Amino acid sequence: MSEILYIQTEKNVEVYSPEIHLQDIAKLTCSDQKILNRNQVRRIMTIPGKKPGRYVVSALDLINAVAKEEKSLDVTHIGEANIVVTYRERPSGEKWKEYIKTGLVCILSFFGAAFSIMTFNTDVDIQKLFPQLYFQLTGTKPEGVTVLEFFYSLGIGIGVVFFFNHFGHGKPAKDPSPIEVQMRTYEEDVDKTLIAEKNRGEKKA
Repeated sequence: MSEILYIQTEKNVEVYSPEIHLQDIAKLTCSDQKILNRNQVRRIMTIPGKKPGRYVVSALDLINAVAKEEKSLDVTHIGEANIVVTYRERPSGEKWKEYIKTGLVCILSFFGAAFSIMTFNTDVDIQKLFPQLYFQLTGTKPEGVTVLEFFYSLGIGIGVVFFFNHFGHGKPAKDPSPIEVQMRTYEEDVDKTLIAEKNRGEKKA
């Protein structure tokens, strides 16, 4: 009875070396350790020009690469039919660059959110709305800032924290935040587009 090599693939993998081996983009298991070892280091592809980017690899390519060299080995594939391989240079370890990038993103997000809130306040004319509400509720005309403005401002901050479900290193709930959901949806759309373009290119060829 021939040995069986199981290959499990996921939709997304990230690599830091332009020389991609089977173990870099798939999980392997086999009862024969020698077969497992030599297939783990089997080269699958080389990133052209060492150019960082996303590349699509078919699970059939992995199976064919093994089958060419292992004539008597049965290969069983489990998982995604296409793998999106993201190649990027290994992080240099210079954390100050990451801190600068994070700081810039925070600044842009802060001013972007502030501008959006100010635009909304202008559209609904908050300066006239709150005095009118205060007068209707209390029967007296407000002088200066009222409790309505205070709780409105406080509510915006608390609402943002709970809506995005993230504050510092903790989360109010275990559910993914709306940003995480949108990022995952965007990532899936990008993957589908890359795979579709690759399949379209193969059909034309």
